[in-house]
Amino acid sequence: MQAERAEAGFWRQRSVLVTGGTGLLGSWLVRRLLMADADVVCFARTWPPRALVCATELLQRVKVVRADIRDQAAVARALGEYEIDTVFHVAAQAIVGEANRNPVPTFETNVQGTWGLLDACRHAPSVRQIVVASSDKAYGEQATLPYREGMALLGHHPYEASKACADMIATAYALSYDLPVAVTRCGNFFGGGDLNWNRIIPGTIRSLLKPEPPLVRSDGRYVRDYLYADDGAAAHMLLAHKLADDRRLAGEAFNFSYEVRLTVLELVERVARLLGSTLSPDVRNETMREIREQYLSTEKARQTLGWTPHYSMDDALRHTIEWYRGYLAAEKGDTRTT
Repeated sequence: MQAERAEAGFWRQRSVLVTGGTGLLGSWLVRRLLMADADVVCFARTWPPRALVCATELLQRVKVVRADIRDQAAVARALGEYEIDTVFHVAAQAIVGEANRNPVPTFETNVQGTWGLLDACRHAPSVRQIVVASSDKAYGEQATLPYREGMALLGHHPYEASKACADMIATAYALSYDLPVAVTRCGNFFGGGDLNWNRIIPGTIRSLLKPEPPLVRSDGRYVRDYLYADDGAAAHMLLAHKLADDRRLAGEAFNFSYEVRLTVLELVERVARLLGSTLSPDVRNETMREIREQYLSTEKARQTLGWTPHYSMDDALRHTIEWYRGYLAAEKGDTRTT
């Protein structure tokens, strides 16, 4: 409890920039920062009406900069105009399938967007700490699992490679220019507000609530671990706070996940159990160019940062199910377009 009060006190009236503030992680991060009384600036290319933060009363407390993350001049203006103290860089093209289909926009957003932001931060005197969201995908296919932070980054396919590049660029700015930047590598995010129905958790929940068999595009045997977006937001805030207290963390990367290794079929079964459904999935076996097994060790984050998640995997899934239950019920009752 004392640690939580100290964490809340750290953020009070602190000027914070969140890139990608309308995305899944970004929305939860904005929400948590506002609850801690931070002064939040959202940098976002678009402001979709169904973004999680837009659906709450918190919207009135957010300053919005509508620009593309690739626009370095716009980033620099935002840093200076709002005298930003802390930066969370979570903007990305985050859809693996889209990255495979259209690699160039993915590289431009995830790689160019990162070096442009960091170089702007390098010239911004008010910026004191930066957290860059990488991904467990940056590790690529490793001979030994779980992923640990000391492993080489071996991302081969477009999304993996883009996150590996952004990750290494962050380290380069920390080591070459003494920039106070640290990196997160998280498991697959899930939580309310994610309306990308192609993702396994929202797609499964929506299907089972209809009710109809959930669609599994792979063979169901791919192994992943996961992290509730609210726990992800808290982890990013913890790392920024620790970085403010200890500049030796600059250039370091930290893994965050529940360390619950699940095949896609096991995940679908778990969601079905929580919903009381007996429907079997429709397994298509269509997925290509994805790594078979990916899961993380969070030992470094636990030991160095004192990190522990706020939720268990099942509790996080229950919260997520309830969000979608409410959202889909409201959508069914409201046929207006947004």
